[in-house]
Amino acid sequence: MRTFDFTPYYRSTVGFDRLFDLLDKSVRSDWPPYNIEKTDADNYRIVMTVAGFAPNEVELVQHGSTLLVSGQKAEQPAAKALHRGIPSTFQQSFNLADHVKVVGANLEHGLLTIDLVREVPEELKPRRIQIGSGPQTYAPKPDNPPKQIEVSGKKAA
Repeated sequence: MRTFDFTPYYRSTVGFDRLFDLLDKSVRSDWPPYNIEKTDADNYRIVMTVAGFAPNEVELVQHGSTLLVSGQKAEQPAAKALHRGIPSTFQQSFNLADHVKVVGANLEHGLLTIDLVREVPEELKPRRIQIGSGPQTYAPKPDNPPKQIEVSGKKAA
């Protein structure tokens, strides 16, 4: 459900297509409701209400920094419905921070629990640099020193 129509602005602006596309996609529905919890320094949890959906009807896809949660109900027998207020499909996307990945998901009692962890690579973590005293500076030895190549039994220079 949209609350604002950007169509008239598409006709009267040039070069702002991407901006209006972003605004269009930022309008999100309130269903399914969800909570985002921080369980400790690097662990997070998303809890969504997906009552009526079976585990095989819900799909989680992480593509880069976007987590897409979607649901599609299996075909129901044809019945004469006077009112349809219970959605049979849903789609919710979450923008994840850098180095956050999904480590597990569980669907129980109508609640979908998605566990996330932030794993920052060692080379991106801050490191303490040792400061020496004296005229010499500390230079670490290379991990892989150059090797000599032997050519037909003789060492090459």
